[in-house]
Amino acid sequence: MSPTTAHNSTTQHLYGAHGHVTFLGAGPGDPGLLTLRAVEALAQADVLVADPQVYDVVRSHARAGVDTPLRLEDGAKQDPKADGTPAGTANGAADLAMAAARSGKRVVRAVTGDPGLDADAAREMLACAGEGIPFEVVPGIATAVGVPAYAGIPLRDGHGTDVRFIDAATADDRCWTEVGASDATVVVSTTLDSVVSVAGELVAGGRKPETPLTVTVAGTTTRQRTWSATLGTMGQVLKSAKVLPSSDGGQPVIAVVGERGAAAERQRLAWFESKPLFGWQVLVPRTKEQAESLSDQLRSYGAVPAEVPTIAVEPPRTPQQMERAVKGLVTGRYEWIAFTSVNAVKAVREKFEEYGLDARAFAGIKVAAVGEQTAKALVEFGVKPDLVPSGEQSAAGLLEDWPPYDPVFDPIDRVFLPRADIATETLVAGLIELGWEVDDVTAYRTVRASPPPAETREAIKGGGFDAVLFTSSSTVRNLVGIAGKPHNVTVIACIGLTTAKTAEEHGLRVDVMSPEPSVHKLAEALADFGAERRAEALAAGDVVKRPSEKRPARRRARSS
Repeated sequence: MSPTTAHNSTTQHLYGAHGHVTFLGAGPGDPGLLTLRAVEALAQADVLVADPQVYDVVRSHARAGVDTPLRLEDGAKQDPKADGTPAGTANGAADLAMAAARSGKRVVRAVTGDPGLDADAAREMLACAGEGIPFEVVPGIATAVGVPAYAGIPLRDGHGTDVRFIDAATADDRCWTEVGASDATVVVSTTLDSVVSVAGELVAGGRKPETPLTVTVAGTTTRQRTWSATLGTMGQVLKSAKVLPSSDGGQPVIAVVGERGAAAERQRLAWFESKPLFGWQVLVPRTKEQAESLSDQLRSYGAVPAEVPTIAVEPPRTPQQMERAVKGLVTGRYEWIAFTSVNAVKAVREKFEEYGLDARAFAGIKVAAVGEQTAKALVEFGVKPDLVPSGEQSAAGLLEDWPPYDPVFDPIDRVFLPRADIATETLVAGLIELGWEVDDVTAYRTVRASPPPAETREAIKGGGFDAVLFTSSSTVRNLVGIAGKPHNVTVIACIGLTTAKTAEEHGLRVDVMSPEPSVHKLAEALADFGAERRAEALAAGDVVKRPSEKRPARRRARSS
């Protein structure tokens, strides 16, 4: 039995049918920093009471139908408590969690960072203990630890450097004097507009003005920004960068004081902010199902993908042809079935389920997939394809490897080809040339999707996106049709020559071409492009900027 399984069994034994509260640390912002135990606790929760800052981080791991009493829906208002305290405050959250636990519910109380270091969770735990409500604690990555790690600042070295953690909002004169007189690395939780006063307190307490200081905002997220200076110069650096004064000066930051954050050292260790597409807003104009794996890959490069469907998939207008073909699969009409898209796999699978069939109906039939994503969808269905192109993942690549019809070895000469209503004839013509009979069946229709929200359309036309990935000519035509033409500062990346030609016909400048027709190779090509831009800027001594940050100020103001 694994430790986690043992933990779950023990928890169930201790709590039985009684409710309990799990105080869960959700980390500093990056959803990937949730622990395995946190994910398990969220999946078992009946009620989720989360700080607003981490609601989106934890909600996706909770089961469907979980109660979220702190989440305001459709403009609803929460009644204040009897003492007048709003229900949405920490006190209100604690009361909601305990009330749910008293009714026998499994409650997760999710807080930012770590319950013991970042939140006043101890007070809530004492309240639970006072009422006899069982509780457990799932530690999280503390903000004061996770943010410096993402900023490239190791807090300790092999010599065991002393580290002090300070909350500037509650620090008194004695605290500033103690850390000012020491040579410890100091991690200060504060706000952007308080950074200069924090630096002043440390200098007044005895720290030298030339002591290195780094300031990180939105740490561990793709909005993260870090400035390196000294206690004496940070104010001027933030003003020169036009960060201060700011209407958003109250946003939290982590400031690190000490030699471990020296600019020269941090430049070599800043792994997160040096990702090739760090902070880039990248438009992915595909169906949501198709965009998911591509978006995950873009996030690994530091990008912020925005999935805007340009194509909607609908059933064929007349389903009889598809129904006859699926029945033909079962009765032995076909030697091969060829899938040219994930949508084709989905269409056949849905028809199978309608008839009460499963993957066993493919027994004795050879199965071909046009590429890796289509093959993956087949494997998820329970079907291992017999043929996937060894070279180019396209209809042409599939034909390169497709065997000619041989009446000696092939008892049946017919191929079932389920595909879109607008598919090209390349594969059909090639199969016929190889001697096969083809049942070319419309399995689904592709139609232009509805326009995205006005804010997204304005961002597309106004240069709010740093790049857009076009994976077919239809995505070019449909995006321009429903949302308008991307701004000329936006990097245009195309999957192949045909798509690039269509983009140019619509007046777009193509900056990136995939070396082969694969969406993942296209994402790699965009990452290489971003890495080259970054290297060129650093070599020239310039500040690394995203494409959208190079818009003319007048246009940027109008489109914001």
